[in-house]
Amino acid sequence: MTVTTPAALRDRYVDLLMGCLTRELFLDEEAHDVDLAEWPGDVADLRTTLRDNGWRLTSRGGDAAKRDDGNDWPPAAETMVGRQRLADVRRCVDSVLADEVPGDFIETGVWRGGVTILMRGMLEAWGDTDRRVWVADSFQGLPAPDAEAFPQDVGHDMSDVPTLAVSADQVRGNFDRYGLLDDRVRFLEGWFRDTLPTAPIERLAVLRLDGDMYESTMDALEALYPKLSVGGYVIVDDYGAWEPCRQACTDYRARHGITDEIVEIDWTGVHWRRSA
Repeated sequence: MTVTTPAALRDRYVDLLMGCLTRELFLDEEAHDVDLAEWPGDVADLRTTLRDNGWRLTSRGGDAAKRDDGNDWPPAAETMVGRQRLADVRRCVDSVLADEVPGDFIETGVWRGGVTILMRGMLEAWGDTDRRVWVADSFQGLPAPDAEAFPQDVGHDMSDVPTLAVSADQVRGNFDRYGLLDDRVRFLEGWFRDTLPTAPIERLAVLRLDGDMYESTMDALEALYPKLSVGGYVIVDDYGAWEPCRQACTDYRARHGITDEIVEIDWTGVHWRRSA
């Protein structure tokens, strides 16, 4: 008789959780809007009728390769970071739990909450009853660039993208969907400059940054990096995709003499582990 160990059951749970959060397990069921602008010219009248009446056409199925490297915006998944970056979060959380690195977990910029749901799920699976998961977001999308204070963000305005504005109640609902909403999930609602400096966080073991912009990334680093334990991880989602984010990391590391190796995760994500 094959005996399944507690560790194997734990890993199976996390595997299933990741597959659900990314919707990799249900790609064939996804419905994606068809871009009417790509329709051929001989159906122009039908295209105009559809657009004028607010009707949409959909196609079935997702792209497994894009979902793996987080290069699409899923219509229903709780995360858009993709399998590779989500697996990196899993490795970092597993590492700090195994090494008993003290501190809570936080993500700054959570979208629908998928990464923080994974963090909370892993605490549940590991039987950790002490750590908290902090969910920090404006829940209004990205701020408009402040050209005077942060010229690095000029030309990178995504403040008018409605897909990025997910309410705190929707994120709470997503936690609840997985049975993971409790008093150890703490929400920090508002712009980072207002919430992070005074957040009642004593110590962190995992600090994941997903604020895209120079301002948002720098706000998070300045407020939270000093609270990161030695042995803890900084994970940066937009390092490769957004130059303002990469520049904020470069400037902060240079200012504080941080030389820990930056490890590439995929085409955009990186992490480093604090050594001192």
